[in-house]
Amino acid sequence: MTTLTSSPASDVLARMQADVDRQREEMRARFESRRAERAARDPQPEDWRVFFEDAKDLYLAVRPETAKLLYILARTRHARTVVEFGTSFGLSTLCLAAAVRDNGGGRVIGTEFLESKAASATASLAEAGLDDLVEIRIGDAMETLARDVPPNVDILFLDGAKHMYLDIVRLLEPRLSPGALVIADNSDSSPELLEYLRGNAGYLSSATQPSVEVALRIG
Repeated sequence: MTTLTSSPASDVLARMQADVDRQREEMRARFESRRAERAARDPQPEDWRVFFEDAKDLYLAVRPETAKLLYILARTRHARTVVEFGTSFGLSTLCLAAAVRDNGGGRVIGTEFLESKAASATASLAEAGLDDLVEIRIGDAMETLARDVPPNVDILFLDGAKHMYLDIVRLLEPRLSPGALVIADNSDSSPELLEYLRGNAGYLSSATQPSVEVALRIG
C-alpha cells in the first residue's frame, strides 16, 4: 500500500475526482459561452487574472491518469522538494505530497492566485493528513516564487496560466537539482515552452501523455 492508495488520502482524492467529473460539462459550457461573448465584443486576449477569477469555483484539475503519473514520477525521482505552479483545489498537490511522504518526507511548495482556492486546498490536504508537507503561496507566482525557494528542487510541475510556463521555468532553473523533472500539463497550449525544452541542450524532453510534457534537466 502507498499513501496515495490508503485512507484518508485515497478517500479525499476519490471525492475530489468525483467533483471534477460533475463539473466537467459545466466548465466546458461556461468557457465556450465566455469565448463566444468575448469574440463578439473584444478581439483582445483575455486577461489571465479575469479568467482565473471567473473559474474560482472550478477545479481546473489534472486528469486521473495524470494525477497517477505525478505520483509515479515523484516516487521514481525520489523527490523531496517539489514546486507546483497552479494548485487550484489541490488534487495534483495531494498526489505530489503523497509521493513526498512515501519518499521519506520533504516539502511541496504550491502556488495559487486565488485565496479561496488555496484555503480549500489546504483543508483537503489537512483531511488527507498531508498538510504538514505543503506550503501554498498565494498571489502571482512570478512574485511568490522569486524568493525562499530551496536550491534543490527535484520536480517542477506546471499547471497554471499557460503563457507563464516558460517564465516560471526560467525563474526556477537556478534552483533545479541535477536530474530534476519539469512536468507541464496542457503543454500544447505553451508552444514556446515546448520549443525551449525540446531545443535546449540542458533538457531531454518528451510527451508522456497527450498534452503532458516531461523534461529531464541534464545541463
